[in-house]
Amino acid sequence: MQTEWVSERIREVADRVILPRFGALAEGEIEEKKPGDLVTIADRDAERELVKILATADPGALLVGEEGVFTDPARLDALPGAERAWVIDPVDGTKNFSRGSKDFAVMVAEVRTGVAVRGWIWQPMHGRMYQVERGAGVTCNDEPLQPRPSGREVPLGATYVPMTGEGAAVQVRRSWGCCGVDYPNLIAGEVDFLTYRSMFPWDHLPGGLMVQELGGRIATSAGEDYRPGVMGRRLIAAMKPAVWETAREAIAGC
Repeated sequence: MQTEWVSERIREVADRVILPRFGALAEGEIEEKKPGDLVTIADRDAERELVKILATADPGALLVGEEGVFTDPARLDALPGAERAWVIDPVDGTKNFSRGSKDFAVMVAEVRTGVAVRGWIWQPMHGRMYQVERGAGVTCNDEPLQPRPSGREVPLGATYVPMTGEGAAVQVRRSWGCCGVDYPNLIAGEVDFLTYRSMFPWDHLPGGLMVQELGGRIATSAGEDYRPGVMGRRLIAAMKPAVWETAREAIAGC
């Protein structure tokens, strides 16, 4: 299916299912899957709609949604070996969304035999649609993107969970609480690297492919390039391989 067709379906689901709930969630429409891990009616309904659309358009493909995996973990286990798969994060940055912050996104990735080949990040409240196709680059609202050098002498990183013990070779701030905002901000030069403890594919496949397409690196702190099924102590993404190495050395053991 065409890349723009998928973009249109993502926008349509966001307009119909997610945005009417933004700033208007009723009591009982926000739950905790586990302590600190929120899910809303918008997450569940949007994932249901996107799964239905993609299953109809690509019969036989594996559908891996964040909320579906919570009840059926076998789908996540099957992802690395699947011939065709779609990975869905219906509302990335659910905490932000539930608090009325505009920093949330809808993310989708297409995976073939364990390799991400296309990805979409839609930021509804910012009006930005990021698209990436392996070998064809990255666009934002159909305009080709290139990474913007920050010019910082000391690399600045972002992480969701604050770290202690980072070296003087880097500085680390709190991330935006949404991978669908973090990765575009990395490309834009707002930070020089990102680091995470969680490595779920719905969080990292679209943005990780964008990093790779623009000449950067995304890999575990052990040096294993990121792909579905890869796990490790930390995940690090940087637009420059040299910055990736600096970050890994600086946060070793954190």
